Amino acid sequence: MSLDLNGSRILVIGGGSGIARAIAVAAHRAGATLVLAGRDKTRLDETAELVGGAETATVDLGDETTVAALAESAGAVDHVISTAGAAANGPVRELGADAVQRAFDAKVIGPILLAKHLTVRGSFLFFSGVVGWRPAPGRVVMATANGALGHLVEALSVELAPVRVNAISPGIVDSGLWDGMGERKAAFLDGVAASVPARRFGTTDDIAEAALFALTNRFTTGTVLHVDGGGRWA
Repeated sequence: MSLDLNGSRILVIGGGSGIARAIAVAAHRAGATLVLAGRDKTRLDETAELVGGAETATVDLGDETTVAALAESAGAVDHVISTAGAAANGPVRELGADAVQRAFDAKVIGPILLAKHLTVRGSFLFFSGVVGWRPAPGRVVMATANGALGHLVEALSVELAPVRVNAISPGIVDSGLWDGMGERKAAFLDGVAASVPARRFGTTDDIAEAALFALTNRFTTGTVLHVDGGGRWA
């Protein structure tokens, strides 16, 4: 199997995050030309520098006007990757409707709008998460939005065929998301490693490798790739 993306034009949404940045770097090394989009221009510019320069654009997946503008500026692309997410955690009785809406904008409504507006030759790749298959107290919205995305890729793969549509569902990954834990981070990740069948926590390289597989394997569509070390069973 070849992971060669030479000549491909790829739009990466969420291009300033740790996982999206690792995917962008891996895709660049595989020969792709990149368009980076998201809400934080500073972080997009940082990623662009890592890949030797890339087009950047701002987009909010909860605002259809910006999605349409992104589609117009990006033009036709071979692949679209969206790592977008928005947290709405906490007990159900304490959740605000705005936070719930933002979570579904990122994982469900936004991907639908991207499919509506963008011209794509090859595939879409969206990001779900292990909590969609292993819910926990205080994670009702996250579990539901991630689970809904799993069904969405199945439906879109039929609707958009022969354009392929897939998702990756990462487990716990050392992507920078946990850095705010400070000194507790190492113990947390060690605990994750001890609890999952793979006996390790994930890295951004693990996810980037899976992403390149999803982009280049032309017989994979309507599929959620669980890159979680078996965490959905742990």
